[in-house]
Amino acid sequence: MPYLSKIASPTLLIDEKICRENLKRMSEKAKKHRMKLIPHFKTGQSKEIGKWARDYGVQEITVSSVKMANYFSGDSWDNIHIAFPFNPLEANALDQLASNSRISVQLVNAEVTEILCNRLKNEVGFFIEIDAGYGRTGVEVSDFGKIEAILRKAKESSTLVFKGFYIHAGHTYYEKDISKIYEETRLALNMLKNKYRTEYPDLVTRLGDTPGCSTMDDFGDIDEMGPGNFVFYDLTQERIGSCQKKDIAVALAAPVVDIKKDKRTILVHAGGVHLAKDVLIESDGSKNFGEIVFLTENGWNIPESRSFVKSISQEHGIIQASDELLEKTKVGDLLGILPVHSCMTADCMKSYLSLDGQWIDHAEGVNS
Repeated sequence: MPYLSKIASPTLLIDEKICRENLKRMSEKAKKHRMKLIPHFKTGQSKEIGKWARDYGVQEITVSSVKMANYFSGDSWDNIHIAFPFNPLEANALDQLASNSRISVQLVNAEVTEILCNRLKNEVGFFIEIDAGYGRTGVEVSDFGKIEAILRKAKESSTLVFKGFYIHAGHTYYEKDISKIYEETRLALNMLKNKYRTEYPDLVTRLGDTPGCSTMDDFGDIDEMGPGNFVFYDLTQERIGSCQKKDIAVALAAPVVDIKKDKRTILVHAGGVHLAKDVLIESDGSKNFGEIVFLTENGWNIPESRSFVKSISQEHGIIQASDELLEKTKVGDLLGILPVHSCMTADCMKSYLSLDGQWIDHAEGVNS
């Protein structure tokens, strides 16, 4: 049965071929630089997509919460890393999880380290998250006092094991000079490795942002990469230069409910509860909540002329339509919308429909 016949309401489509091509390309890049690829599964949040990743050599994964780690814990991953400054209120849940899965966490202070030392009965690895200029979270790279306080405290426990240093250079999303940011990241991780590897000879260094992992070709001696958004990509990544629109692996199928040709607008059932409210700003200052593609039996085509969702409310989306879109679209049709932020759109929709008509799981939903 064609997938289009299964759609009557907003539905997130996934193109397995594109997703696999993205996984293959990043895997090959990691191998080229002798790095281990440990992708962040906060984007797809899917066991099925995890199976695809295994086909490209992925054996360890990254998640963003204990809850997400639990979702993936039965799939025999070599290690599941929780890439968020650890929440000490979940120490008991972490210990339970570690009783049947290899788990690692991120630490940014000695206080949480002490709590884990006192609570953990099962072994858990940890990375110290480093802030090398992003400013969101992490120990400042020059704050050796805080780094060593964490390490000293961890030594008091036989169950808390130091693995290395982690940097998420998130400012690659909004600063133009990605190469400059990556030079700072390489220098920071190299300095930390040289400083601590005598005492910790097995320590590794890891970075985690998609823009840098997609565009850079010099990672120095960084050991591991953990990008997430690359499995789907999105319009934000396309604007940064991480990908092309043809690399975006998901599109929201949205029913057309009204057309106003005099205003050059199309009303679709696709709002903030479907797309989220991430936005790009056009050159004229207008807002862009997603760009339109034509759905076909085999996926979607990118139109020659550009149309985009200019405004959204909870359920409504209003498209600023090109002549091409107005000419080809009628009420009752389905249009595809490439998301501004695919991670958030996927989290809103909580499942995927493949192009062969199969429902694919998401951690926050159930199979339809």
